[in-house]
Amino acid sequence: MKILPLAYLGSLEWWREALSEDAIIDVGEHFIKQTARNRCDIATASGRMSLTANVIKGASIHKKAVKDMRLDYSKRWQHQHAVAIRSAYKSSPYYDYYAHHFEPFFEREEEFLYDYTRGLVERVCKIEGWRVPAFSEEYIVARQGDVDLRTHNFLGAREGMENYWQVFSERLPFESNCSILDHLFNEGKMKL
Repeated sequence: MKILPLAYLGSLEWWREALSEDAIIDVGEHFIKQTARNRCDIATASGRMSLTANVIKGASIHKKAVKDMRLDYSKRWQHQHAVAIRSAYKSSPYYDYYAHHFEPFFEREEEFLYDYTRGLVERVCKIEGWRVPAFSEEYIVARQGDVDLRTHNFLGAREGMENYWQVFSERLPFESNCSILDHLFNEGKMKL
């Protein structure tokens, strides 16, 4: 079994792992700050940009399960994400075709990061025609033979990933391993 962390608008690397037959997304694990659990990267006119879904912080944030993390809407991060994504991808070939599928996520407020992110995972799977990955109910104890990817950093560029056309390809180097949105808006449906 492959055990993965939850990922906000997951990277291409995360999606490749999550779509494995034996993959399960662990929402019972402890939340880890500054990870793909509430962050994603997009390719912009200025290069790579990280977007963070704000969560309510507190002294015990590192002791809370991912499924119990509440979203914090006091800083208007949804509006910032919507504007950044529109600015980065509005001239991409498939933006007009797919953007409306994601706009509701930047307008409504879910209480929990898990519910918000699971909705995004289900939306991507519906668009792509993929099966929805399994989600755990509780913390998963890794057993011998399991591939535990919860500590793997799914953010950042990766060597050896297949290049595809990006909006700013003419003047900027290829940004590998961005959010699934980068591939969807630039290339359309993914062929795995």
